[in-house]
Amino acid sequence: MSTSSLTLRNLGIGVTEPVRLMAIINTSPESFYDGSIAATDHALADAVRQAGEEGADMIDIGAMSTAPYKHAEVSVDVERERMARAVAAARSVTSLPITADTQRAEVAKAALDEGADAINDVSGFAADPNLAQLVSERSVPVILMASERPGETAMSAEPCDIVKIKLRAALRRAREAQIPDERIILDPGIGFFRSQTIPWYEFDCEILRNLDTFLEFNRPLLVSASRKSFLGKLLQQPDAADRLGGSIGAATHCVRKGVNIIRTHDIRQTRDALRILEFLS
Repeated sequence: MSTSSLTLRNLGIGVTEPVRLMAIINTSPESFYDGSIAATDHALADAVRQAGEEGADMIDIGAMSTAPYKHAEVSVDVERERMARAVAAARSVTSLPITADTQRAEVAKAALDEGADAINDVSGFAADPNLAQLVSERSVPVILMASERPGETAMSAEPCDIVKIKLRAALRRAREAQIPDERIILDPGIGFFRSQTIPWYEFDCEILRNLDTFLEFNRPLLVSASRKSFLGKLLQQPDAADRLGGSIGAATHCVRKGVNIIRTHDIRQTRDALRILEFLS
């Protein structure tokens, strides 16, 4: 029977552990928030150092924007080169766990070869059938996210039920590759459902309101709401640079709902907010 915890490079994650903060660092100039982009190896190393000093528990590195409204796909070769250089630069300055945000097996392999500890796949193993096999062979943890696939039509179900269908499918693909549940973290995919029967921002809000229902999977839960467009819609802030306050509000809500990992662009501010939440609980 699976348990709701795991270890990532000696870092415990789960219900008996503190809430963990994952720092978002991107090498992709296409990323939706300029503040997350480190354009050079030197800038990336500095960003990793700063995240660690501010209290990050782990680093998530992306080399291609995955925002579904950006249409920012780059070639495998470009993503692989960006990712390999970024992970190598990060690993040279930190002992924190590093996750590689990619849907592609070739990119994931390059990241693991350079010292990444886990893979963060927004497709939930749906984009590249070889990625699940690689994760299985390397015996590394993986974050599996619920998301729509390109061209997918709306599903006739409630938002939470849609996300659960996606997560069950991701878990099935993982199990078919003989990846044990004990190495899996789940992500409900805030911002990644754009073609359903209700507006995308209402879909995101409904998922966030009911995050505790995803605890039924008995796996650590990660949520990434930081500076995302639903906050801009709700607060009338089209520029992601203006969404810090909304991001902090969403993060504290997520913790109250039982989330184990907060993926954020703003480590220090999120850490301070969660400390106050802890003091007052």
